[in-house]
Amino acid sequence: MTTNSITEKFKSILDNSLVLSGDDLKSRFYHIWKTDISLESVCLLTPKTTKQVSEIIKICNENNQEVIIHGGLTNLVGSTKSNSTQVVLSLEKMNNIIEVDEIAKTITCESGVILEDLINASKDKELLLPLNFGARGSAQIGGAISTNAGGLRVFKYGMTRNLVMGIEAVLPDGTIISSLKKLMKDNSGYDLKQFFIGSEGTLGVVTKVVLRLYPLPKTRYTSLAVTNDYQKVLDFLKILEDKISNNLTGYELLWNNTYKQMVSEKTIYNKYLPDDFNYYLFVEYMGTDFENDYQKFEEVILECIENKILDDAVIGKDEKEQVNIWGIREDVAVLADEREFDQQFDISIPVPLIGEVIDKISNELNECDGVKTIFPFGHVADGNIHFIIGKDSASEELKSKINDIIYNNTELVEGSISAEHGIGLDKKKYLIKSRSEDEINLMRLIKKSIDPKNILNPGRVI
Repeated sequence: MTTNSITEKFKSILDNSLVLSGDDLKSRFYHIWKTDISLESVCLLTPKTTKQVSEIIKICNENNQEVIIHGGLTNLVGSTKSNSTQVVLSLEKMNNIIEVDEIAKTITCESGVILEDLINASKDKELLLPLNFGARGSAQIGGAISTNAGGLRVFKYGMTRNLVMGIEAVLPDGTIISSLKKLMKDNSGYDLKQFFIGSEGTLGVVTKVVLRLYPLPKTRYTSLAVTNDYQKVLDFLKILEDKISNNLTGYELLWNNTYKQMVSEKTIYNKYLPDDFNYYLFVEYMGTDFENDYQKFEEVILECIENKILDDAVIGKDEKEQVNIWGIREDVAVLADEREFDQQFDISIPVPLIGEVIDKISNELNECDGVKTIFPFGHVADGNIHFIIGKDSASEELKSKINDIIYNNTELVEGSISAEHGIGLDKKKYLIKSRSEDEINLMRLIKKSIDPKNILNPGRVI
């Protein structure tokens, strides 16, 4: 079928304003960091309802038309790249918050809602949506579900998967599967929503979701602490879990090079502590006791300093201080901007081994000609470490060398090549380093069973 004829089919079910093609695509892009590269596609579709998504997918299925799903375009694994033979379906106009249920502690919404809008809508009702990561101001909840996103509070509240109570999704043949339940327990057969969480849009298009919420904490404090010994990073975490486990909601780590870059004169961030320590820890405390929470948190921090677990620490009490401290951890664009080219990684490593593995990886990268900057950081409490590697060349040879250093070392300790970002197109070659051939074959069987024509996000994951 020709480009014009398939586009006309879409125009027969959608208002013309919801179908972009030709020169109208020049202002569109596949990633928020690649706005200078125009989108390649047969056309871009922006449906407003689940029924319209279903009709679009039916047309694609009937005409063997590949379709790529777009959300907030914040992914880091090439998932939203497309070519001139593929249709792009964007969920940006499906951005309604349908309900915040204060009794059931749930929020129901369409998949195009920006994560930060959901966080704020929940907060307005004295409820907490704990899903929280750096791209929250751009990422859409549908994409977060499709990648099973993680973030800063995973070790307390779990991944996105743990927050999803109900889902509505469109299958590759256009069938609408709708189960927007608010049930904590439901063992009535297979848990079908799991097909759509973390499968990166290869098995269905998520259109609506019900998320679990929690009571909104009344207090929040942040500490930035330092040590030169990775064992003390682990010891500090154990003490926090022993003494304030109910209130501990964040435990993040920056290595020296990363912290030094984040508080350099090029940035807006204050240097709360000297930049000559090996490890910088970011701790979030959330509670409900106005009278005693700060004292309780401060006592634990001071005790750790007195007992030589920590070399030093500061505590941010007001909102301005906490925003600044967490900016040092979250504003990773500062690290990516240091070089013209970069590679970003998202690996899982057993927590006790993180110190030695990251040192080994960093040493090997330092020996790799073409690598200019090495910035490790991440969610140390759940074993998820990120790298941003700066380089002056985009050569495929250098890219492969860097990939091999990161992923070979990850495989040696039975880690994962993707902790929270997914596989997409970019990591597919390395999936075998985290999954067995039998596991990958089972993934292929599931994909073939649900999407026999391979029209939905083809080439992603497997």
